[in-house]
Amino acid sequence: MEIKKDILWRAYLCLIGMGIFAVAILGKVFYIQHVKGDYWRSMSDSLHTSYMDLDADRGTIYSEEGRMLSTSIPYFDIRIDFQADGLMDKKANIFKDNIDSLSVRLAALFMDRSANAYKKLLEEGYKDKDRYFLLKRDIKFDDYQELRTFPMFRLGRNKSGLIAETKNKRINPFKLLANRTIGLARENSQNVGLERTYNESLNGVTGKRLMRRIAGNTFMPVEGFDIEPENGKDVITTLDVNMQDIAENALMKMLVQNEAEHGTCILMEVKTGKIKAIANLGRQKDGSYWEDLNYALQVGEPGSTFKLATMIAVLEDGFVTPNNTVDLNYGRWPVGKRVVYDSEPHHLTTVTIKRAFERSSNVGMAKLAYQYYYKNPNEFANHFKRLHLDTPTGIDIVGEGKPVIKTTASRSWSASTLPWMAFGYEVLQSPLQTAMLYNAVANNGKMMRPYLVNAIMEFGKPVKSFEPTVVLDSICSPRTLAQLKDMLEGVVLNGTAVKLQTPYYRIAGKTGTALVANGNRGYADKIYQSSFAGYFPADDPQFTCVVVIKNKPHAAKFYGGTVAGPVFREVADKLYALAIQKPRPINGVSVLDTLMAMKGGKGSEWRSVVTALNLPWQGVINNSNWVSTDVKNNKVSFESLSQSPGQVPDVKGMGLKDALYLLENAGLRVVIKGAGRVTSQSLPGGTNIGKEQTIIIELG
Repeated sequence: MEIKKDILWRAYLCLIGMGIFAVAILGKVFYIQHVKGDYWRSMSDSLHTSYMDLDADRGTIYSEEGRMLSTSIPYFDIRIDFQADGLMDKKANIFKDNIDSLSVRLAALFMDRSANAYKKLLEEGYKDKDRYFLLKRDIKFDDYQELRTFPMFRLGRNKSGLIAETKNKRINPFKLLANRTIGLARENSQNVGLERTYNESLNGVTGKRLMRRIAGNTFMPVEGFDIEPENGKDVITTLDVNMQDIAENALMKMLVQNEAEHGTCILMEVKTGKIKAIANLGRQKDGSYWEDLNYALQVGEPGSTFKLATMIAVLEDGFVTPNNTVDLNYGRWPVGKRVVYDSEPHHLTTVTIKRAFERSSNVGMAKLAYQYYYKNPNEFANHFKRLHLDTPTGIDIVGEGKPVIKTTASRSWSASTLPWMAFGYEVLQSPLQTAMLYNAVANNGKMMRPYLVNAIMEFGKPVKSFEPTVVLDSICSPRTLAQLKDMLEGVVLNGTAVKLQTPYYRIAGKTGTALVANGNRGYADKIYQSSFAGYFPADDPQFTCVVVIKNKPHAAKFYGGTVAGPVFREVADKLYALAIQKPRPINGVSVLDTLMAMKGGKGSEWRSVVTALNLPWQGVINNSNWVSTDVKNNKVSFESLSQSPGQVPDVKGMGLKDALYLLENAGLRVVIKGAGRVTSQSLPGGTNIGKEQTIIIELG
């Protein structure tokens, strides 16, 4: 009996313990579900959902005349939610009824697999009830539009499960033209050019999209939880596509002909400093040429084009006049242990300084610098600093090299530095700096900062505009300026650029031929840099053009007048033939007409637009009113236009179709000027209409 009682006691004790443990478990379950339920459910959501970046549409880069230079085009990843309501409805049989015809259409559109293969692929996704099934990556917009008309997909997202994820790819429609200056927007490496400089404006503000993790460690979007991105702004450059094409082709022709290593051609508007064209071409391994580096911004020894700065120094200090003489020593002058040589052999001795400049004599320039600045070399260097040749130009693009003007404090200063500086050695300058200096002479002494961007635009309106910037009011006295102009014209009339003469207009400029070191090999490979810097027409300068070409070793043709000069002449000839026009006012994009520019119009049509595109808007639009439009607080803002009988309608801001409708219905004869939106009307809105009255509307 005692043993039985002992066994029963232990059994009861175990039973009671199990009961208590069960109650504890039930209590914990109740606590977790009802007391801490909200907390653990939120934890579960955080583990299975997360916000991912939603890229904004990047802004477009335009030329000054409104042509796209760099833009984004949409591509789509196509996915299917096989648990969409329509596909899960067994009575409807949407999937089974459409899979054959859908597979045939997919095979015909993409041509990457057979209809049977597509059918098998879709059936696998349907069988697995995949909520985020990938059908196709990176399809173009036209293909996406056609895809939406396919069987099953035409039924809409809820019934077909079709999911289209949009992403943008950056393209340069003109490909080679100014490719390096416009730049590249790249996902996995640093941007370059204007794409980099104005990245913040172009990029916009990134949005957020709530994504839920599903099987296979993939994510699908959760509807209704998007934070919309703010699209990027547009950048309006100073570049002109036609001028860029002319500069690029002229440079390309000479590079190919001379098998040169690389070259640059800069075209600058004299009065403003706008860069109208900037071509940079480098030879590739296969022998072709491409815009690989921005050679216009790279510094190097400029050679004889720097002699203009030397002449500014000696003329401004009053040491000489162009009619004074200098002994050229037959083109050879020993200085210490080194010898100054003229690039072209000659038998000249005593000549005027003007003639020495026209013949591009290194000996002549070196003697002038040595004679007048030997006791105080820094006085010579200070002239160059005053001309801002020791600092970058400040152009609105990243990557400009740092120039070097030596002084006696420089570590590499030697007894030969001063005379060699006089003809463009032992100094470092970029072609763009050379352009800025020559442009100042063309612009009656006023030095302008070169720039590439007119305005940053949002919804067709400038949010920031860039005006011409004066760097130096006058680079020299009027007397010196007149002498410089005469000497630069003399180079073309009687000097090293005589072959560039044309009977139709005058050219002023300077040739340059510099021997370039080739790494450890020094100057043994005889690599020459050919350059020409000048402006045209000389009597009324409109453009400054600088051409710099680095030739191959031992090139048969290497002088600046025969390599760089013809590129300059071709650019000048073609622009002159196009009847050079006076500079237009800087107003951003008076001719630009983008999708983001808002036009006034009929209320009923605008209602259809904002409804179809689901645009946020404010104001009053109905079927009977006419409205003006604007963008305020990221919303399309509408304001009713009063149209009283017998009075002139206010059509400013409207497109031509709507403006004509209102004006002609009011009984007015309409004369049209320009294209785009109405910018002005000769009869103000609200004016009483006379009999057979005419109104002139200007569009822009």
